[in-house]
Amino acid sequence: MTSLHVSIAGLDLSNPTMLASGVMDETGASMRRVAELGAGAVVTKSIGREARDGYPNPTLVVLDHGYINAMGLPGPGIDAFEEEMAEAVKGPAPVIGSLFAATPDDFAFLAERMQRYGAAAVELNMSCPHAKGYGMEIGVDPDMVRDIVREVKKAVTIPVLSKLTPNTHRLIDVGRAVQEGGGDAIVAVNTVKAMAISVDARRPVLYNRTGGLSGPAIKGIGLRCVYELYEEVDIPIVGVGGIESTRDALEYMMAGAVAVQIGSGVGRRGLGVFREVTHGMVDYLEKNGMTSISEIVGVAHE
Repeated sequence: MTSLHVSIAGLDLSNPTMLASGVMDETGASMRRVAELGAGAVVTKSIGREARDGYPNPTLVVLDHGYINAMGLPGPGIDAFEEEMAEAVKGPAPVIGSLFAATPDDFAFLAERMQRYGAAAVELNMSCPHAKGYGMEIGVDPDMVRDIVREVKKAVTIPVLSKLTPNTHRLIDVGRAVQEGGGDAIVAVNTVKAMAISVDARRPVLYNRTGGLSGPAIKGIGLRCVYELYEEVDIPIVGVGGIESTRDALEYMMAGAVAVQIGSGVGRRGLGVFREVTHGMVDYLEKNGMTSISEIVGVAHE
């Protein structure tokens, strides 16, 4: 009998796949549907203290190898999101609340509210590459990251995950800061800062000019980040970036991830991607005489 069960700092998942923040997670009904279709956990869209409109269109570029988006973190704000959480937590998988803020106190406030709404964990978005004053702008500073994680840990009892940016030469320093602040896990990585230019209009395609590249184009970057972090930190790592197949997920887990998130893969492969990946995992374990998916975590380092 093979087992896909994984545990991340006390957060139990029936399988190691999660819906990444930013896809099919604006409403409680959509998150519940993703959970019912096989995701081991679902991560909400990133929520701030107040409602936010985001950037004007165009905000998305579709590429052969992924997407570039610059949405600008639009959302209803934490108060209005209570209704969506009430529906989302009725699903069969844990709900992880994604949060963005500019200060440790605001992150702590949002985390406490998400816990009250029934979130099984929170994910701190300190890595969005296109939101001025948020995300990557604070997530490249290890001291700020440490302070944010420390304040959030004081405010909640549920696991605290921190989503990191690949757009820095200080990735390991930031990862260590998460651990030093008492963080329970690292999510690696968010999108890669990128852009597209229209040769007809002779100007950047996106209103914001730059955005975040996701999809297969960044898988190698995400893998490298997970691999390097695994050798330097002692807390669990969740891998994300370009995962669309069982093989992709296994690569991340062999690099050191205990679980994986799928975002762009939902848009490119459909909602069946979660069951496709987990069924493939079972096949792999059976063919290789293994009984638990945890047996492959970090084997690429041996």
